[in-house]
Amino acid sequence: MIRRGRSRAPLPPGFGTIWSAVAVDLVGFGIVLPILPIYARRYHTTSFEATLLVAAFSAATFVASPIWGRLSDRVGRKPVLLVALAGTAAGSLLTGLAGGLALLFVGRIVDGASGASISVAQAAAADLSRPSERSRLFGLLGAAFGLGFVAGPAIGALAALSGPRVPFFIAAGLAAANTLVAWRRLPETRRPVDRQPGSPRPGPIAALMGARRAGALIAVAFSAMVAFSGFEATFALFGQKRFGFGIAGAAAVFAAVGLLIVVVQGGLVHPLVTRLGEVRTLFLGLSANTLGLILLALAHSWSLAAPALVALTVGQGLVQTTMATALVSRADPASRGQVLGAQQSASALARILGPALLGALLGSEASGAPYLVGAALTACAAGLVLVSLRRPERHLAHRVDIATE
Repeated sequence: MIRRGRSRAPLPPGFGTIWSAVAVDLVGFGIVLPILPIYARRYHTTSFEATLLVAAFSAATFVASPIWGRLSDRVGRKPVLLVALAGTAAGSLLTGLAGGLALLFVGRIVDGASGASISVAQAAAADLSRPSERSRLFGLLGAAFGLGFVAGPAIGALAALSGPRVPFFIAAGLAAANTLVAWRRLPETRRPVDRQPGSPRPGPIAALMGARRAGALIAVAFSAMVAFSGFEATFALFGQKRFGFGIAGAAAVFAAVGLLIVVVQGGLVHPLVTRLGEVRTLFLGLSANTLGLILLALAHSWSLAAPALVALTVGQGLVQTTMATALVSRADPASRGQVLGAQQSASALARILGPALLGALLGSEASGAPYLVGAALTACAAGLVLVSLRRPERHLAHRVDIATE
């Protein structure tokens, strides 16, 4: 009876608006992905310049994530999310109206900086939840993230049939509508935190030092994302060489990977964390990542590649969500935004370095070297989890949350 009651527990007021804001924002971002390279070629860009357009988004996210997080700790989650949503609309509109490469870069940078607000959405979800429900809400946010990436490119490809600028205008319209909905329905979730009179707010370094073992967790997040982003960047060519995939085959694989991550984050993370705890679930996810990457490096047929992709995808779904909940449980509520922003910044840096470093190892023959290196990174991350996080301090997390209720 207790389990049934917990599974049917209503979502906290305001979470639905946070979820839809993330989902629609990521749909708007995903819309432009299949069109951007074609759009860039209209301005006679080189392959390197087209790659820089993608990197500019992640670079802006890397810089802006800790800034958004710290600002949300100071002024509240709602105003920061509203500004970020409006920025997404402006970035998409600028990209669609771009008449040259310079404005195209400006649009991508504005969009990337605005998209860095995912840490603020996570902090808002943490504000609304008790520790026992946190993995459930973060899993649902991860599912919204995945749905956006799956649905966005499909919508973008269809919209482009009406003209190359249309997908960007649709993305801008979605973000603008999302801003209006959030302005009317999104509550302020940040609660006042008692402080000594005259006590300054902690800076970014102090916030990380105050979050127990946050440095180890962020290092784990960085390593796992380098490996997974390297897989994302190299698999299309790898699949073509090893398995004879065309563009449609690679797109189908990525769609399946996205949907499986949605299922894992939306339905598997919370039961596992409830049963095993955050640290063991994180270790399980990293171990699955390691196994999947090793099998993929060795695969020369679909019969081995399929289970490799399943293991890799399930592992990544577990790692992404559990990482955020583990950070929140160790952070001071007054610094949640900063700590989550630091993790998002590390992940953005990994998305810049991962494709470059592991892509260089692929070679013309599409060897499995990138995935073996990625497996080594995730194995080291799993070892770091065992060494640094094997004694989670649950009583501190519960004490902090009780103090703010």
